[in-house]
Amino acid sequence: MLESLEGKVAWVTGAGTGIGQAGALALASYGAKVVLSGRRREPLEETKQLIMSKGGEASVEPLDVREEAKVYHVRDKIVEKFGKIDILVNNAGTNVTERHWEVVTGEKWREVIDIDLNGAFYCVKAVLPIMRGKKDGLIINISSWAGRFYSYITGPAYSAAKHGLLALNASINMEECVNGIRACVICPGEVWTPIIDRRPDALPVEEKERMLRAEDVGEAILFVARLPKHVCVNEMLISPTWNRTYVNDPARKRIPS
Repeated sequence: MLESLEGKVAWVTGAGTGIGQAGALALASYGAKVVLSGRRREPLEETKQLIMSKGGEASVEPLDVREEAKVYHVRDKIVEKFGKIDILVNNAGTNVTERHWEVVTGEKWREVIDIDLNGAFYCVKAVLPIMRGKKDGLIINISSWAGRFYSYITGPAYSAAKHGLLALNASINMEECVNGIRACVICPGEVWTPIIDRRPDALPVEEKERMLRAEDVGEAILFVARLPKHVCVNEMLISPTWNRTYVNDPARKRIPS
């Protein structure tokens, strides 16, 4: 049976836009007290106002997840205010336009890895002692279809980071299940969020309209969060029904209709 989130404290990174915002809204709608983190205060405040306008509870803690010491500082502020962290949604992520081998630089590689993978590690490392202390906790890591399958579109840095998140997630379950902590990695296919417009090839609106919406992934986050503590969804793979990976497969072109 799906449970209420009343009294739960959820920390969501990358909460100003896209999947992070949708996940925060969904969690708050079922009673979670949501702490919103991200690099820019303005979109975080907008998310907070959306939550509060629907009767939810949210607070803003700006954070660049690349800065390990600041991750622990925000963790401490949350624990000081609420006494616990029940749910971590590791959503902060980015990609770069100059992403393929012929143009990607070490600086651009580090930008993606530092946010998408290192930042997730810092946040997990920060919350684990809190969750161990109460023998309960849920960590949701937002990876990608490109974290489960190799993809040319996303480039080497993003693909490596998102594949790494699957391994990071599995290691949490291996080591921390005995402490009542469970982790779920969600791997969405193409989602129409602002990061889509950072691709080197601009997509027409009709292509974007076939994609998943941020709210779809937000509902997946909510579903995992509402499951009882004895249930661990290790991995969730979601794609648009009209999946460009399948539709554009060269082998498909050779199949008579």
